[in-house]
Amino acid sequence: MAQQHDADFQTFAMLRELGDSGELVDVERENSDGPVEPYDPNQIDVLTRTPTINLVLSRLRRGKIDLQPDFQRAAGIWNDDNQSRLIESMLLRIPLPAFYAAETPDDAWAIVDGIQRLTSIARFMAPELTPFQPLKLKGLNYLTFEGASFEDLPGHLQTRLEETEIVLHLIRLGTPDAAKFNIFARLNTGGLPLTTQELRHALIPGPARGILAELADSFEFQAATDGSVASSRMADREMVLRFIAFLRIDPKSYGEKDFDQFLRKSMQQINNLPASEIAQIKSYFTRSMSVAHEIFGPYAFRKRYVAKSNRFPINKALFEALGVTLARRSPRQLEALIAQREAVVSGFMTLMSNDTRFEQSISVSTGDPARVRYRFATLDEMLSNFDRRK
Repeated sequence: MAQQHDADFQTFAMLRELGDSGELVDVERENSDGPVEPYDPNQIDVLTRTPTINLVLSRLRRGKIDLQPDFQRAAGIWNDDNQSRLIESMLLRIPLPAFYAAETPDDAWAIVDGIQRLTSIARFMAPELTPFQPLKLKGLNYLTFEGASFEDLPGHLQTRLEETEIVLHLIRLGTPDAAKFNIFARLNTGGLPLTTQELRHALIPGPARGILAELADSFEFQAATDGSVASSRMADREMVLRFIAFLRIDPKSYGEKDFDQFLRKSMQQINNLPASEIAQIKSYFTRSMSVAHEIFGPYAFRKRYVAKSNRFPINKALFEALGVTLARRSPRQLEALIAQREAVVSGFMTLMSNDTRFEQSISVSTGDPARVRYRFATLDEMLSNFDRRK
């Protein structure tokens, strides 16, 4: 069995998620396929517009475009040369790729595809609208404006930039959320596709963004995950979201037909929670992370079959199930678990080795309601064996 699992490790090592530059990160790639909630395709409402750059900048000035300042693609991905060549393309009247956005209730646009390009344009033409230094052109291929700012350009070229039209596909407000996310997932085929959490972040503005980021950056989360979950693709924020989502419901009654929709609804609900409940969630989260780290050390939230084995990547389904199951325990029960940490770890390895159904529940179709219920119930039963000190 151990040899088989060592072989499995080699397989799982190649099934890790990718970072922004395509490198492997320490999170197991997940197969969360499960039921999907259908929607009426007749409710899809997409409008194609061709605003000028001046109009886009005007919207930015009035706060009607959400550039999501902490979005991973908003900053530092394109260097000055890349950004300068985009401006050069506009000066040469080369058409830009289409932009994609979603309309929000306050008539703003949440940009999903085109953030780098829009940030580059704003940084050159209206740098006061960005948190970055003004862009000065460099590394151009055809024009001789090395080191030039927008103000340094001849007047007719400034006008050319201001009157440049872009193609914007705008998903109208009345389009169902499920359709909206589906549309962006299908359109998002160029370059490195957005992750589902990046889509949620782009399309669900509000306090939840900051809460997820805060908990993902917390000392307790970083210690429990050994600081190995890269934040560049928001896998860490998705893990926090999943913890909060299942903390707020009874996993025994989980029966959502669409796991992704469940997480979207949860993120929207977090936006409307009172401060007292947010504070309680943060307390449960940090306590759970601390206890997991104390019991499992650098193996927390990772599959483990034998004591001496290579370390598997972080498993999201295991993270949510173990994290919430620990959070639901009383301080006295947690003390008992810590006091018997070696036996708890041994019990977990036995579970992983002998219960194929449990292993499947955190490996394949992890969004399936029956598998969600099973992994929570099984972990709770395993931990309950240690609720009292022996």
